[in-house]
Formats: sequence, structure tokens, C-alpha cells
Amino acid sequence: MSDKIKKIAILTGGGDCCGINGAIRSIVRTAIVKYHYEVVGFIGGYSGLYSDEYIPMTLKTVSGIFHQGGTILKNSNRDNLFSYRVKDENGCYVKTDVSDVAIVNLKKHEIDAIIIIGGDGTLTSARDFARKGVNVIGVPKTIDNDVPGTDITFGYRTALDHIVNALDALHTTAYSHNRVMILEVMGRNAGWLTLEGGIAGSADAILIPEIPYDIHKIAKKIIDRYNSGSQFSILCVSEGSRPVDGDVTVKKIVDGSPDTVRLGGAGEQVARALEMIVSPITGQELRSTTLGYIQRGGVTNCYDRILSTRYGSYAVDLIDKGLFGNMVAIRDNKMTYIPIEEVVGTGLIGETSLGGKHLVDPEGDLVTAAKGIGIVFGD
Repeated sequence: MSDKIKKIAILTGGGDCCGINGAIRSIVRTAIVKYHYEVVGFIGGYSGLYSDEYIPMTLKTVSGIFHQGGTILKNSNRDNLFSYRVKDENGCYVKTDVSDVAIVNLKKHEIDAIIIIGGDGTLTSARDFARKGVNVIGVPKTIDNDVPGTDITFGYRTALDHIVNALDALHTTAYSHNRVMILEVMGRNAGWLTLEGGIAGSADAILIPEIPYDIHKIAKKIIDRYNSGSQFSILCVSEGSRPVDGDVTVKKIVDGSPDTVRLGGAGEQVARALEMIVSPITGQELRSTTLGYIQRGGVTNCYDRILSTRYGSYAVDLIDKGLFGNMVAIRDNKMTYIPIEEVVGTGLIGETSLGGKHLVDPEGDLVTAAKGIGIVFGD
């Protein structure tokens, strides 16, 4: 055990997901029970680190939170302390580097190390703090399952459960009305949620970012099903999917966020395009449903409770060993770690030493199996 570590902090950033509270609970319990550390938690992501808003974390603090989605420490996905929005002397908002203020706060509270739980943007700032000498351990979290260097992130499996439940529900109404039902799901530029959710939810077509689709091939699948006696069809569509001759569907641009582009509307786009081809032939109506933030909340499932516990406990073990500047990872069902520098690189997709995002392989076993049972991807 390291004699130098006496007090650690926790911070959660980016989007919420199930399993964050499980990781917080695991970190606090491991730190107190196993290593006898003092623990504090900063509120609201990096903004709390800047404003010095924190709470003591005790065994009582984390009691009863294991099953809850979200994070008791609150999240923010807009606060980059290396480019933070503040008012200047004229009352105008400008972006400036306030990271030194955060470091002063850490030193003031005699915090020896900080565990930062988050995705791309959050871990990029974690890397930048590590470069400035802060003892940082990163814990990856996202329902998108797209963080490079680790096989799976907590929150993903619970989100999959929500998707499959939604597809099961859509099946009954699709069958009852002989309709084509489309479910749009999250995932940004990674198709994991759509692919595995679509397979488990008996989708007839799956559209993912990694495989641009030809709308006519999707239409042919629907028409062929109708002509063979299956007068309804189910499509699972990723928010980041795009046609072969087009681009992703952008819902809005959010200034000040690490990820300024907000995707949305891909399901409606597919519905409108298919309606022009399919409806004149089959007479079917098409309906699109966007599952949205339901995917990120709710009660954490068993898998993510266990996974988040493993992540959190191992993160504290790395602190005890002095292995700072690393992100906790899981590979081949074994806990390990990799330098945060290798995970985020420049912070741009495709520009990390690990080869970019953890994306679906269009030629991989999952896609091959899905095609083998008759699911089409429009390629």
C-alpha cells in the first residue's frame, strides 16, 4: 500500500448512463474499506472542480445508489476547463484556460489523486490535467461502447435492454396494423447499440454508421417480406446512419460542447424515403419512433452493476500502485489499464494510437451472423 495517498476525489463528466453510480459506490467503498483513504466528490463535472463545489463521500453517501441510473455527483458535457466560458471585464463571454484554478482547488483540499469518469471529452481533459502533473486515473463510460482500448463500457448493456424492450413492443403494433415500424437509437458514430439491439429485438433491417445504406435495398426487403406473407417489418436505425449518397442527419449544433454536432432524425429520414417506394406497392404505412434518452436512464441491470464495480475497484487499486495517467480497461474479461494518451490522442476520431474509435467491423462476426439469418444492412 502506498503511504503517500491519503485523500482522493471523484468527478463524473459527459452524458449520464447506468453504472456511473455503481462505479462511484465501488470507488468509495474500495478506497475506505481496503485502503482507508478519505474521499470527496466534485459536483457537476469539471464545473464543480472549477467552482470548488464538492461533498464528502462516505459509506453512507453511497448506500442505496447501486441500482440507480445517472450519477449522484451530477454531470456536465459542456465544461472544458482548458477552454472555459467566462465573462471578461466588459461583461462579454470569452473562452479561457482556467485549469490552474482547478489545480489550486485540488491542492487546497490536499487531494492526492482524482478518478475521472467519462467519455471522449471528459477523458481528453483528464489527459490534459495529467500533463500538468495531476495524479489522474480515467474510467471510461458511455452507452455508445465506442471508447478505444476497452472491450465494453458500463451503461451499454442496460441501454441495450431498453432498445430490445422497445423493439418487442413495436412488434405487436406493427403486426396488428401491417405497418413498417422504425426505431431510431443512439450511438453517434458507432453502431453497437443498433446492431446488437436489432439482432436481439428481431429487426428485419439494421442501419448503422459503419455501413452506408442503399434505401432501395431496404425497400426490397420490406416488399419481399410483404409478398411472402409477412405484412409488417421492423427496422432498427442508428442516429448516425447515412445513405450511400448522403450524410448523417444533424438535429442541431450546440456551441460550447466538446461534441457540437447533435445527431437526430435519421429514422424519420428513412421513413420518408421508404414511404415513397414501399407504400405505392404494398399500401403499408410507415411509423418512426425515436427512443431517445430513455436508453440512458432507469434501473441499472445486473451486468452493468458488476462491470461498474470492477471498473471502480480497479481504479482505486491503480492509485495505490501509483499508476497515474492511465485509464481502466477490460480486455478478454480481465481488468487492465492503458495510458490515457493512447485513448484520446488528439481527441479526434481516427487520430489515436489505438486506431480511433471502437467501432463495428462491417466484416465481423456479428454482422456476418445477422446477414446469415436474413437481416439486411442496405449494402
